[in-house]
Amino acid sequence: MSALSDAAEVLALNFLFNNQTATRPTAWYLALFTSAPSDSGGGTEVSGSGYARQAITFGAASSPGGTTSNTGVVDFTASGGDWGTVTSAAVFTASTSGTMLIYGNLAAPKTVNDGDTLSFAIGAGNITLA
Repeated sequence: MSALSDAAEVLALNFLFNNQTATRPTAWYLALFTSAPSDSGGGTEVSGSGYARQAITFGAASSPGGTTSNTGVVDFTASGGDWGTVTSAAVFTASTSGTMLIYGNLAAPKTVNDGDTLSFAIGAGNITLA
């Protein structure tokens, strides 16, 4: 993932530099997009045909480097229709709605047809703060 959302930037800056309390999310969900979101949100999230955001967990960040990765496999399976070409992913704080925290483009777009599974192996979802 390559960019923090506006909401995550404000959360981090207020926590680090303004002595404000931050409410830490308690769960994270990976969302897929056919049109990339931006810092303020938007984009076109996959919908229908069995699509649902999937829970994702992350390990402790490495140092130096400031990188964390997913600790379990994350699988999405299309059922009942095609999803189109998935180009991007984002991490949200809820399985529906919620706040987008970070987003980025896939290394290569993936066309997902009915019955296909798009899988992210352990360690494939890297988040780096640089």
